[in-house]
Amino acid sequence: MTLENEIKELIIKSLELEDITPSQIKDEEPLFVEGLGLDSIDALEIGMALKKKYNIKLSSDKQKNAQYFYSVKTIADFIRSNIGE
Repeated sequence: MTLENEIKELIIKSLELEDITPSQIKDEEPLFVEGLGLDSIDALEIGMALKKKYNIKLSSDKQKNAQYFYSVKTIADFIRSNIGE
């Protein structure tokens, strides 16, 4: 399983998105507002799940976090750069 698919499953599980499958989430589609239409509370949930699963630290800079959380691809790139994959 690719890191992108792991992230999609983590998003679905942590946000309890029962009517969405990983294949419906596009790697480069925005997760917030457009795309999945997630909000800041969802971002916190995803951030906590990512920290727990991948042992990564998120920035206190909201703008940087918004860049990391833009899409599944940007989250995967962020994780790769933090775990040395």
